[in-house]
Amino acid sequence: MKKTYNIAVEATLDLIGGKWKPIIICHLRQGTLRTSELRRKIPQITQKMLTQQLRELEQDKIVNRKIYTQIPPKVEYQLTEEGQSLGKLMSCMSDWGKRAIKERVAAGEEIELLDEQF
Repeated sequence: MKKTYNIAVEATLDLIGGKWKPIIICHLRQGTLRTSELRRKIPQITQKMLTQQLRELEQDKIVNRKIYTQIPPKVEYQLTEEGQSLGKLMSCMSDWGKRAIKERVAAGEEIELLDEQF
């Protein structure tokens, strides 16, 4: 099926857009993780949604899935070279978000920060 994009940002959002994919990518920037580790790091995501998002990221060659043939089964996820190339974009998004949150808190908005990186 032919895809049509009006601007290049659409192609980026097509691959990593949505609520969960950028968050998954940011966690995988820290290193290889198992599904259960990702679930602990992203408690709001359902198992079904996590699996779906990981499969889509794998299909788009952003994430690599490694299956170990052992009992119990072990599956690990890591960023591919293509996924690692998103590092600068993820850092820019994070920096922008930090500034936005600080401004909103300074303006009196109540925001709970669960990550100490702020």
